[in-house]
Amino acid sequence: MPHQVHSLGHVPISDHSFSADRSQLALARDISIEIYDTGSKYNLKTTLSGHDKTVTSVDIAPHSGRIVTCSQDRNALVWEPSPDGTYKPTLVLLRINRAATYARWSPDEKKFAVGSGARAIAVCYFEEENDWWVSKHIKKPLRSTVLSVSWHPNSVLLAAGSTDSHARVFSTFIKGVDARPEPTIWGDRVPFQTLCGDFVSPAGGWVHDAAFSPSGNALALVTHDSSITIVYPSGPEQPPAAVVNVSTTLLPFKSLVWLSENEIIAAGHDCHPVIFTGSDQSGWVLDHSVDDPNEAKKNATSRENTALNMFRQMDLKGTPQTSVDDASLPTIHQNTITKLRPYAVSGGRVNSVSSTGVDGRVVIFDV
Repeated sequence: MPHQVHSLGHVPISDHSFSADRSQLALARDISIEIYDTGSKYNLKTTLSGHDKTVTSVDIAPHSGRIVTCSQDRNALVWEPSPDGTYKPTLVLLRINRAATYARWSPDEKKFAVGSGARAIAVCYFEEENDWWVSKHIKKPLRSTVLSVSWHPNSVLLAAGSTDSHARVFSTFIKGVDARPEPTIWGDRVPFQTLCGDFVSPAGGWVHDAAFSPSGNALALVTHDSSITIVYPSGPEQPPAAVVNVSTTLLPFKSLVWLSENEIIAAGHDCHPVIFTGSDQSGWVLDHSVDDPNEAKKNATSRENTALNMFRQMDLKGTPQTSVDDASLPTIHQNTITKLRPYAVSGGRVNSVSSTGVDGRVVIFDV
């Protein structure tokens, strides 16, 4: 099946999120959030305006349809859907003094986490009596901007990647909001802000993204040194059972998605996704590229070398043209891929992922 490509203008897209039934798409673009109806053609349905600086992240809760957004204006908003298709913003008391960088709903949708440049993660939950969202802060031992947050399947553990080259796993247990979770390989201590794991990027690169595997028993992180690291914990307060690092010759990755327990897709500044495969026993390798630019270059060169094109180039320039003389990249995305998200899952495996980029495109990659 060919990849689906949707060009939605030229303004960079910093994040995107599809509704559970894939009928709607929310894009974080400049200072607003664009909501699209996704039929055969993507049509702009409405624009949500409530932020006055760049919107850095957007996430649609699969069950309730609520949308959380955060922005460089140091605020987050929860947008409640109405039956008539409009959205009403609800106040979030973030209490941070730097840009909010990344927001994600927990799987049970009782909470969401917001990373920030204030060396803090705000874990937000709803307070009925005041009709607003309040936050508790995770601060120690964060020493720099938090670039990404990712929830464990149990909705209590949270992974965060930051610019101090660390990926950390915290407990976000809040009394009265969460039910006490079952013990995991990350530990059974659940007080709020408990540090359950702390892993350093091998080369000291910024951790752009960190995510738990589908089972929650492994953590993957992509760092600015163009490598991916997979950590397998062995138990609470124990050294990890295995830490596998795969270095690549590509440009740095910005985002990753687990396709299954043994497959990860990552993408970033090289403008095309790559798939890694492996396990804690066999190690991990870069398996193949999706939308391979080398393949595209080969095809383009062979087309250029048809006799007719050769004569045409001789006529125009006096020399046969044998290389591709084109400013466009040999990939679908024409600039950095900013975010990958799972798109379709069947049989416990992610079969397609959606991506957005600085080029204003939304692409559904069949993997």
